Amino acid sequence: QVQLQESGPGLVKPSQTLSLTCSVSGGSITEKPYYWNWVRRFPGQQLEWMGALDSSGSTYYSPSFQRRISISGDTAKNQFTLQLSSVTLADTAIYYCARDGGGGGIYYTQLDEYDYRGQGIRVTVSS
Repeated sequence: QVQLQESGPGLVKPSQTLSLTCSVSGGSITEKPYYWNWVRRFPGQQLEWMGALDSSGSTYYSPSFQRRISISGDTAKNQFTLQLSSVTLADTAIYYCARDGGGGGIYYTQLDEYDYRGQGIRVTVSS
């Protein structure tokens, strides 16, 4: 059974960099053909795909975040990390890490379309 767990600060100040880590157990982030995604959800709204890391370490980002986002993997720790710079109040959301089976995660609109996902971490941007 694959398990994902998000960790990081629940409160970030405007203009700072948000850093979240997803720890994976029961599977490897280098295992093909899986993609490891970061998504977020605002209250009452659909999921927003942010970016993904594939099993070879290549990264894919939503154009909405292109200049602010970085996703990296640590194969030794079997973790992958999201960094989002210059956060604003509009970045307040619940952030999830999730796995998909072949790159389709960019199109998913519901969390349960991903085959495995974390419980989510609520991040508030506030001064």
